[in-house]
Amino acid sequence: MAVLPIRTVGDPVLRTPTALVTTFDAALARLVDDMIDTMYDAPGVGLAAPQIGVGLRLFVFDVGYDPRDVTVPRVPRVVVNPVLELGADGERQHGQEGCLSVPGLHFPTTRALRASVRGVDVTGAAVEYAGEGLLARCFQHEVDHLDGTLYLDRLTGEDRKAAVQALREPPPSPEQVRAAGEELRALRRADQ
Repeated sequence: MAVLPIRTVGDPVLRTPTALVTTFDAALARLVDDMIDTMYDAPGVGLAAPQIGVGLRLFVFDVGYDPRDVTVPRVPRVVVNPVLELGADGERQHGQEGCLSVPGLHFPTTRALRASVRGVDVTGAAVEYAGEGLLARCFQHEVDHLDGTLYLDRLTGEDRKAAVQALREPPPSPEQVRAAGEELRALRRADQ
């Protein structure tokens, strides 16, 4: 298992729709293990394959993980070839969102309040997860990555202008990225 470099905004792999996973083998299992290690190291609550330069349709997540609380167990999950379904009621949530591929930036983003994903796990067995709030936001964010979309694409008005301006500035240091990730996790806990 290994911690892999995370691709950042501007890398073409983040704008390329992914291919379906068709081979379920040791290489896929190793990729998923590496993605989980990378997600926890960042730290993040989700990581899609394009974020580590792999054009396959899968993501890992663990929205309950807290790197500052060792009593909270790690419960990583993987969804291969996910199909996203948004809550039928159309209810929306508006809250801060960030991304490991857009280090140091967080903007208010509107998402469906409820969502579910169906797919398979690393062995090809069917999985389905449903949730609301942060979990639903995570599903939508990660599936966006698989479709070549960044959360920045969902920004409008002044938030979009601020994002464009921020992207013109020099990128933050690794220490700033880690601190921003911890700050985002605290915001997400407060949002739950």
